[in-house]
Amino acid sequence: MPMDEDAVAAIYRDHGAALRRFARSAVGSDEQAEDIVQEAIIRVWRHAPDAPVGLRAYLYRTVRNLIVDQHRQRARRPRTVTFAGTEGFDAAVDAERIDELLDRVVMEEALMRLTHEHRQALVAVHYRRLSVAEAAAELGVPAGTIKSRCFYALKALRAALDELGVER
Repeated sequence: MPMDEDAVAAIYRDHGAALRRFARSAVGSDEQAEDIVQEAIIRVWRHAPDAPVGLRAYLYRTVRNLIVDQHRQRARRPRTVTFAGTEGFDAAVDAERIDELLDRVVMEEALMRLTHEHRQALVAVHYRRLSVAEAAAELGVPAGTIKSRCFYALKALRAALDELGVER
């Protein structure tokens, strides 16, 4: 199938920056992250369903898989020092770390889709674990407003996570 450069450029424009941040935090190198993102976008463009629903989630999974594949390739290379019984440990820890990082990046992306006021209330009550009264005092609004903002923020957060392809 011939490559539609406009379609690939649009995917890169819409999703490239977020994917690079994710890949860079996992591999530690701007160049390596860029290579991974470009490869992921081309793979997704070739194999993704026609509908753009869940495209970002598919892109993140593809980037994650490429990072894990690269790590496994490096792990297969001979090392100067190895310790008995630890061969699979690094790969398992790195895959777990990458999954945690992906979860964090997706949650940050979903939180950024909320209004500033909703995000403030949600972060104060659910992440910083402030009471409703403490959050109200800190944000300078009535407690009922904090409750209302949290309620609507959670609804909006669920919708954002659905858009990002996160399964419940």
